[in-house]
Amino acid sequence: MDFKDVPITDLIPQRPPFVMVDRIVSCDETDAVAEFTIREDNIFLDDMLFSPAGIIENMAQSCAARMGCISMMGNESIKIGYIGDIRNCTVYRQPRQGEVLSTHVHVMEEVFNLTLAEVTTRIGDEVIAEARMKIALTD
Repeated sequence: MDFKDVPITDLIPQRPPFVMVDRIVSCDETDAVAEFTIREDNIFLDDMLFSPAGIIENMAQSCAARMGCISMMGNESIKIGYIGDIRNCTVYRQPRQGEVLSTHVHVMEEVFNLTLAEVTTRIGDEVIAEARMKIALTD
């Protein structure tokens, strides 16, 4: 299924101005790629730099968007996820206003309503952040 034209707010529970993902580029059972352009009115932008908290929120929303895609593919309702744990989180640099984040979510393990994912955020070929996230889903 092609998710490029699906409104992101159909896949995640967040609403503006707290949406940190623009669209899903690809999604399957184990991997997803989300894109996000940092605009001048972003609440995590300070002196033209996107904060580390904004990067982590982008990572979490990318995981949520992947779960929304999986739910949509299975004709199920969109579930709400909560960050249960973040480990090995490293932000190598803060992106600037106008840059496009490409966030890759790779599912390492799914057990019941828990998902463990490796999340990597890039600008072009440059890795700017990475983390392991554990997400708990609700019905």
